[in-house]
Amino acid sequence: MRVVILGASRFGAAIAKKLIEESHEVVLIDKDRDRLENLSEELDCGMIEGDGTMPSVLEDTYRDEDDAFVAVTNASEDNILAALVARSIGFGRVIPQIVSSQLLNVCHQLGLDDVINPHATVAESIAEALEDKAALDSEPVLQHQLRMERVTVPDGMDGKKFGDLDLPDGVRGIALIDDETEHLLNEDETLSAGNSIVFAADRDQLDALHALFEMTGS
Repeated sequence: MRVVILGASRFGAAIAKKLIEESHEVVLIDKDRDRLENLSEELDCGMIEGDGTMPSVLEDTYRDEDDAFVAVTNASEDNILAALVARSIGFGRVIPQIVSSQLLNVCHQLGLDDVINPHATVAESIAEALEDKAALDSEPVLQHQLRMERVTVPDGMDGKKFGDLDLPDGVRGIALIDDETEHLLNEDETLSAGNSIVFAADRDQLDALHALFEMTGS
């Protein structure tokens, strides 16, 4: 299958990497030339610098109706527009990422029924992790599996870039949660005190993760 991905964020790059590993053909679109050049060292795929909401850009990536299009920029509105453009060009399947839950109904009204909603995904993952805690703690075979952990950003990290944090090995940031929204993290994210970060972490790195946030708490 051939998949065109709009958005070279950590999430977009992770999707591309997984698809490439599964022997799919991938084309990655982003406005940021430097980001694409950096990813070119680790991803064996086509890369196009440009505005993926523009028909001319998507037409250059389109081959036939079996192609799929995935829009995972940080702007839900851009993802919706790009998905509609891709569908009009002829992509057989279009999947936009929708950060704002308020726009989900709009997607359904437009016939965009395949969506990625981090808000729902993060909530489901946290709920499953909490429900499975007792089972994980009592099962020796699972002692070192990944856990979902939610940590509050302390005052000492206010204004810092997420990519500048010296995270322990085996810890990866997944999502940032504030009072109104949840969205997937990227390296350039500016942190604000009081917000929460959801991490995937090896169980034996949980203490180190919490220690990092306690050390920079003031």
